[in-house]
Amino acid sequence: MKTIAVVIASLIGFSGAAHAADATAPVQEIMDATKRNWADNNSDWTDIFDASRLDRLYSKDFAARYQAAAQFPAVDDDGISPFDYDVIVNGQDACPLEDLTMAAAPPVNGMTEVTVRFRKSACSEAPDAKDFTTVRFEVVEEAGQPVIDDIVSENIETQAHDSLKATMALIAKGQ
Repeated sequence: MKTIAVVIASLIGFSGAAHAADATAPVQEIMDATKRNWADNNSDWTDIFDASRLDRLYSKDFAARYQAAAQFPAVDDDGISPFDYDVIVNGQDACPLEDLTMAAAPPVNGMTEVTVRFRKSACSEAPDAKDFTTVRFEVVEEAGQPVIDDIVSENIETQAHDSLKATMALIAKGQ
């Protein structure tokens, strides 16, 4: 009887560990695309918010906020994106990303925070070129799949943390 209890406890613990590891999957796909976007030899820009990714990698709430914000494109040239900057590197310019790390925290109240750190300006001569950029992805489960519910970036100037969902809500209101 003790053996069965140990096996069940092990399976429950293993199931939780597997869930935490799965939370990095949508983040990994977004970061792979972002790395390719800023690679030296990249000519084709990958839209991390295209329709197939919105439906598959992001929560329904995030996707709805993005679609509402997309009604107010930031640049008339493409007429699509509500942003005039890369929301992952938090800027319009970057070098090939270096020293990228990703770590998932244990889930809390159904949300797993995946923290990504990288150097975005290592090829620059700027004094802060070797500084790390930190981006937090809030990952939840919908229909049994981990999906990104928010992207929170560090605002270097204010030391605040900026929620992309909050930014999209402001854009949708025309602000």
